[in-house]
Amino acid sequence: MSKTNTVRNIVNRNIERQLVREYLLRETERAGFGGLEFNRTPEGTKVTLQAEQVGRVIGRRGKVIHELQRRLQEDFNLDKPRLEVNEIEEPRLNAQVMASRLASSLERGWFFRRAGHSTSQNIMDAGARGCLIILSGKISGARHRVQKFQKGHIKFCGETALEFMDEGFSTAVKKLGTIGCTVRIMRPGVRLPHEISIQDRAESGLGPIEEVSMLEIPDEEPEAPVVDEVAQADAEEVADNVVEKIAEIEAAAEESDVATDTSDDAEEVTESVDIEEEAEEGSE
Repeated sequence: MSKTNTVRNIVNRNIERQLVREYLLRETERAGFGGLEFNRTPEGTKVTLQAEQVGRVIGRRGKVIHELQRRLQEDFNLDKPRLEVNEIEEPRLNAQVMASRLASSLERGWFFRRAGHSTSQNIMDAGARGCLIILSGKISGARHRVQKFQKGHIKFCGETALEFMDEGFSTAVKKLGTIGCTVRIMRPGVRLPHEISIQDRAESGLGPIEEVSMLEIPDEEPEAPVVDEVAQADAEEVADNVVEKIAEIEAAAEESDVATDTSDDAEEVTESVDIEEEAEEGSE
C-alpha cells in the first residue's frame, strides 16, 4: 500500500468517526451525551458512548439502542457495530455535558454573563482544578464578540493540556444569531510537572544507604597444562620402535648389496679361468 493510500484511509476514517459523533450527539442530546470512543476489534467496531441518562439511550427493551446500531451499520458502513453505553459518574466534570447545559441556558434566555459564571462555579464546586469557558458569536450587540470565563489552573498547549484537559463544544441558536460554547476542564487530582519534587532520604524518613565493600580478588597465575605421562611414554616407545625398524631395513639393504657384489666378482673370476684354460689347450 502506497503512502498516499495510507493517508487517505486515515483521513476517511477520521471523517467517518466525526460523522458518527455528530449523529449520536444529535440523537442522544436529551440523554446527556458526554463523549464517544471507537475501538476496532476482530468481532467488529465497538462504540462506547458516555451518557448522563443511560435509560434514554437504551430505551424500552433495548429498542433505541438497537435502532442506533442498525443506522450505524446502514448509513455509515461500520463493520458489525456494537454500541455500549456507560453512565457518567459526575456530569459537572464532563466538558461536553457542561457545554450542552450552557448552550441550553443561553437558548432559554439567560444573560451570557450569568450563564458563564454559573457554569464555571458549578464546575469548580465539583472538584475541578480549573476551567475555561469561551463564548463566541452574537452575544450582545450587532457585532461578533468573544467572552471568556476562567477559574483555577488551566493549560493551553503541550502534552499536559492533551493529557489532563477535557474539552467540549456546543452551539446555542438564538434569534440574534448563533453562539459557540466551548468548555475546557482540568480534571481533579492532576499533578502538574512543576508540582513533582524529589525528596532526600532523610526528608522522606528513610535511613542512609549502606556502603557496599568491594572484595579484591588476587590475580592467579595460569596453571601449566597437565601432560599425560603414560601417553608420552607410549609415544616415545613407538618412536624407538620405528627407529629400530628403519635401522634393520637399512642393514638388510646393505647386506643384500654386498652379496650382489660378491656374486659378480665370483662370476668374473670363473670367466677368466675358463679363458686361460681354453688358451692353454689351443697352444698344445
